[in-house]
Amino acid sequence: MKELTLKPTVIAHRGASGYLPEHTLEAKAMAHALGADFLEQDLVLTKDDVPVVLHDIHIDTISDVATKYPSRTRPDGRYYALDFTLAELKTLRVSERFDPKTGAAVFSGRFPAHSGAFEIPTLIEEIELIQGLNKSTGRDVGIYPELKSPAWHRQQGHDISKIILPILTRYGYGKARTRLNANFASGDITNQKRCFLQCFELNEIKRLRTELGWEGNLVMLLDDVPKGDDGTDYRELHTAKGLKELAKIADGIGPALTSVFDKNGKTTDLIKFAHAVKLVVHPYTHRKDALPKYVKSSEELFQKLFVEAKADGIFSDFCDMVVHWRAKTR
Repeated sequence: MKELTLKPTVIAHRGASGYLPEHTLEAKAMAHALGADFLEQDLVLTKDDVPVVLHDIHIDTISDVATKYPSRTRPDGRYYALDFTLAELKTLRVSERFDPKTGAAVFSGRFPAHSGAFEIPTLIEEIELIQGLNKSTGRDVGIYPELKSPAWHRQQGHDISKIILPILTRYGYGKARTRLNANFASGDITNQKRCFLQCFELNEIKRLRTELGWEGNLVMLLDDVPKGDDGTDYRELHTAKGLKELAKIADGIGPALTSVFDKNGKTTDLIKFAHAVKLVVHPYTHRKDALPKYVKSSEELFQKLFVEAKADGIFSDFCDMVVHWRAKTR
């Protein structure tokens, strides 16, 4: 697997989210132009079952929903995308992520919060933008959709997977997968448009592969907590035994950086275990304005991640930095 370190896959985390509000079409267009290999789509459903691109099931941290629809909270005081139709969501003004209690931006050095004219895109709008840019630029940028909280959606009476899979298939992303290899980032893969489908819920990963018949590439996201709200045992999935079982249905893992390195920056065994069963590893998240304490620069992080730990790629808010590092080290 050593050759995988030579050209790590660059995944634009929520688009070029270090420069523009996350998951806006503008952020995706910029990430495409900056040279990312894949653009990420976090997906939730509207009240009328339209998949939209949002990082959370809540919308009060990235929009003016509290101003436009002040009475539409649930008992917990939060605003949920699932309680609004697409037409209603399209009336909202999207912002750089902020604290809903104070209004202050989460990342003060990024695009100014509460400014600009951005909106919530649908999955179809984003796919057509990416495929259009691929045609006009001659590039082959892939998509990296995530099914957000599928168990919760089903509890609410909406099956997000059954709605999204036909859309992906219609746009050419559902064909049989090929065992991933070092050339995947550069587009050397047959019989499919480039796509990773990801989820934090193990039962949904199993369901996608079996009950729902998804034949494309599947990535199991790993949280750095012992157990997920849906019951996923993340501790087991960090072991050699757990990853061996996972490899029967999945093609890769997406762990937190805290699972790849300990608090002192020492490499754990996770990537070694994953590579032993031919799972690719795409950790999250590189942010130049929120680096781990054990590195002093993004370049130092990339060296540790790709050369020392031998990760196969990275989710990054600043995808251009990874692209430039990769170009220098080839």
